[in-house]
Amino acid sequence: MSSVSAVNTLLSGTTTTTPAVSISSILAATSGASTPGIDVTAAVAAAIYADRAPERGWQADQTTLTSQTTALTSIQTATEALATDMQSLNTLTGPLAARTVTSSNPNDLTATAATGTAAGVHTVVVNSLATTGSWYSDLETGPTALLPASSMTITTTAGPAVTIAIGNGVNTLNDLATAINSATSTTSYSSTQANLTGATPLTTGSITTIQDTATGKSFSYTAVSGDTIDTLNAKIASAVADGTLSAKVVGSAASGQEVISEGSTGEGITVSTTDVALGAMDATAGATESLGLNATVVSDSTGSRLAIISKTSGTASDFSITSANYTGTSWTSPDMPPGSTLGANSITLSSGTGPSLATLTVSTAATTPGQTYAQLATAINAAVSAFNLTANTNGTPPLNVTATAGSDANGTNITIASSDKAVTPFTINEPGVGFTQAVTAANASLTVDGVPIHPPTNSVTGAITGVTLTLLGASLGSPINLTVASDAAQVSTAINQFATDYNTAIGLVNSQFSFDSTANTQGVLGSDPTVVSLQSTLEQALSFVNKPPAGGSTTVSTLSDLGLSVGNDGTLTVDSATLDNAITNNAADVQSFFEGASLNGFANSMYTALNNFTSPANGAFKVDLSSISSSSAALTSEINDYETGYIASQQTALTAEFSAAEIALQTLPEEMAQLNAELGFNSNGSSSG
Repeated sequence: MSSVSAVNTLLSGTTTTTPAVSISSILAATSGASTPGIDVTAAVAAAIYADRAPERGWQADQTTLTSQTTALTSIQTATEALATDMQSLNTLTGPLAARTVTSSNPNDLTATAATGTAAGVHTVVVNSLATTGSWYSDLETGPTALLPASSMTITTTAGPAVTIAIGNGVNTLNDLATAINSATSTTSYSSTQANLTGATPLTTGSITTIQDTATGKSFSYTAVSGDTIDTLNAKIASAVADGTLSAKVVGSAASGQEVISEGSTGEGITVSTTDVALGAMDATAGATESLGLNATVVSDSTGSRLAIISKTSGTASDFSITSANYTGTSWTSPDMPPGSTLGANSITLSSGTGPSLATLTVSTAATTPGQTYAQLATAINAAVSAFNLTANTNGTPPLNVTATAGSDANGTNITIASSDKAVTPFTINEPGVGFTQAVTAANASLTVDGVPIHPPTNSVTGAITGVTLTLLGASLGSPINLTVASDAAQVSTAINQFATDYNTAIGLVNSQFSFDSTANTQGVLGSDPTVVSLQSTLEQALSFVNKPPAGGSTTVSTLSDLGLSVGNDGTLTVDSATLDNAITNNAADVQSFFEGASLNGFANSMYTALNNFTSPANGAFKVDLSSISSSSAALTSEINDYETGYIASQQTALTAEFSAAEIALQTLPEEMAQLNAELGFNSNGSSSG
């Protein structure tokens, strides 16, 4: 074909463009005739196709290499999965070491066991649970009823006391609950010695002790020669990390003093030391922490109470509530709104000191006169008169006070003042809001394998090595059996997974040796030495025999003892009944088969063999895949070189030759016509003369 593309080829070397206008068309337009020419593109393509015969062979080789890479990568993945199974079955923290704990009375006691815990049966008797402290207030008319001005002090086992003023923004039970929930305390200690740094030497033989007051856990450290404050702080941090201390205790040398304080766990600490370098460890102010209490207002048809309970459920965490004392010669109560009455409570009056102390308690309970301040004043004066009548006769001085009730627009109140000429000071204990302790915190009480223990929590660790007990109820002297055993479900799952992954791997390997009689071929890796070797390795690994130590015996020597049999195709079949029986009744022998005496059993044997193939450093898969990749890259380079070094120049030359021939053919008819005219021949070939 004559074409613009042919001309372009001569000018630019392009050989693949199909033109819209051919040279034949141009000649036909100028001469009025059309003469078929040479199809340059087709002629060149045919010649180049023949020249590319070596490339097609190389490309076929590349296709084979790609297929080999895909197949070998699949086998590698399957083999690595099998190796991972072997690692899992050859570790002290794997499924073979998993444990379950069964309780004969799960309503009162459950437990969990860490991996590797010794199997066995333990007897536990739960006498009582650990309880948290709780208090409740006297009954008020409602959660928003005004409380008389007073103060209350809450002291927890975790740290210093916290006092909350009532009547100055904290006026109701709701206000008091909010104040308690947001109240904080702190436990912090600093040394009395100054100019300390982390490098300050500790005194050899000195003892520093820290105790969590909420849990009873303690840390004691004895300094040796060369130890410094930094050494002590590191030991404290280590004790916190490993659970020796449950409070978050931190150590730091700051402002020239060593400071030890509890963290943000809401637990308290005590610190003592005999170290001369530190001096005494005195309690100081520090970062504040939650009281660890939960206050809430409980209301029903009879009124409202404030309930305060330790947040740490199931832990012997206790606290106490007291009210501030008033000391002076005259005391006036806060106003009580008109129409309201006093809650059931009591007021204690005292004067004098030591042997001369005179004390009188007057009840404000609803069953006695005293529901209002007026009634209370009458009751106090009557009680004082009765007290004074007998005071001197038994050696107790009289109580010289007088109570007077009053009222104004804001309500009623009561004034108690000294009535003797000496104006003797007296003390009033006026709770304002009365509280009753509902539950006193107490440690749990139980025996474990006959040994009595009294933990401060219902989650007990350490009583049985590796086992955590959860106390749910008291068994009242009845023994509860805890059975620690192998986790049969996890073991069965792991062994079945091994069989599945083995079958996948051996199936992929065997498929490479399957012969196709029609195509007279086998798999692309049928002659690959890595795959041939892997097939042999997988088959031989199954013949492992577990030999017990001299004088010992085992019920699991081979895979067949576990119910795993090898079929004619090399795959494994699992007899579930046999496997379950071995796991249930001979768990130790099952574990010994896979792990051996020192992680040298079947799992290690197979993993070691497979590692020759799967090692990322120099395993057979890595070497083989790298070789295939290199061969494919070499072919690519050879193809590229052949294209640029030979095909490109051939294509240019052939295009030029065929294009020139086509142009010559297209101009031949015109030249013949001119020649005939010159010779005198007409169009039908006869002579005109």
